[in-house]
Amino acid sequence: MENYNATSTDFILLGLFPPSRIGFFLFILILLIFLLALIGNLSMILLILLNIHLHTPMYFLLSQLSLMDLNYISTIVPKMAFNFLYSDRSISFIGCGVQSFFFLTLAVAEALLLTSMAYDRNVAICFPLHYPIRMSQRVCVLMIVGSWIMGSINSCAHTIYALHIPYCRSRSINHFFCDVPAMLTLACMDTWVYEYTVFVSTTLFLVFPFIGITCSYGRVLLAVYRMPSSEGRKKAYSTCSTHLTVVTFYYAPFAYTYLRPRSFRSPTEDKILAVFYTIITPMLNPVIYSLRNKEVIGAVRRMSQRLFSVKV
Repeated sequence: MENYNATSTDFILLGLFPPSRIGFFLFILILLIFLLALIGNLSMILLILLNIHLHTPMYFLLSQLSLMDLNYISTIVPKMAFNFLYSDRSISFIGCGVQSFFFLTLAVAEALLLTSMAYDRNVAICFPLHYPIRMSQRVCVLMIVGSWIMGSINSCAHTIYALHIPYCRSRSINHFFCDVPAMLTLACMDTWVYEYTVFVSTTLFLVFPFIGITCSYGRVLLAVYRMPSSEGRKKAYSTCSTHLTVVTFYYAPFAYTYLRPRSFRSPTEDKILAVFYTIITPMLNPVIYSLRNKEVIGAVRRMSQRLFSVKV
């Protein structure tokens, strides 16, 4: 147990890496993943912004996904890296609340945005003639703003609750960021009401959207199966499989973590799963969308040729 001043209001993040050579190697690996995520998501945003061929609802939503991933991983890794490098694991009470707020906001917003992207593909493939009306610029903006607002409201409720309950035990959080369920293990009151709200909010913002995405892609696959053109089927399968890969990487570990009762959870398992949806997924998203999308690859080639011609 770490020595800790009981009069302090700071929390202690026990972190992810053990103080050893293996821990240092894992830290370097996470740092490289963080840099790749920054480069990949920034490149995706700039590519969509600068290339007129990608100014469509699908890529507008994709640019927002990259923006969310960029903020998502930046909320977690810099503080974790600072604590590891300077051997200072403390985080202020307010700082913990701010980190928790942004993490929860971005987590829910991204889940809802992925649902919007599934709806976009459903309309594009099943109702192509209605696509310009159903997925107009106004509708896209409403989807994105709605995702941010719903994420913020949900996050406010959880964060305010976490900051107003009494903490009378050691303030050492067995995690590498301020995850509210991990914080509540330090509370000196019964938190069963909050655990129930976690289950409800997880169901509303993860399970129901996932069911919606599954139903949406069920209709898409049925429509694709009926397509007479093999080239059209191949393109549709490629786009849908890309999105389903992203959805699986994001939803599965998140839902598994937050739907389990506290008695079935372990800090080590929670931290490993958290690495997947807070660090690895934001790095994989731009890679998946770029390598498995011919339009993005074509845009990269055109941009490279333009830059090369300017230099020459």
